[in-house]
Amino acid sequence: MKIKGIKRGNIIEISENLNIPDGSEVLIEVPEASRKSDEERMKRLHQVFGAWKDNTELEEIFAEIDRERHNYFGRKIDFLDD
Repeated sequence: MKIKGIKRGNIIEISENLNIPDGSEVLIEVPEASRKSDEERMKRLHQVFGAWKDNTELEEIFAEIDRERHNYFGRKIDFLDD
């Protein structure tokens, strides 16, 4: 059985319901974190640099993002003399 949890200090919070009685002993297997070296990370970054350079839709995508950012919908004004 695999379950997910979050470690907070010495406590692991399980993110799903377990059907085991309180006080039961459990074994937790934690995979070793594989930290990549700076050289390995840079090598991977160089592989993805320029991945969108031949995408013809890119200019339109960013133009649409820019239009959406600059939309103004006005603001609601509450009148006090009701």
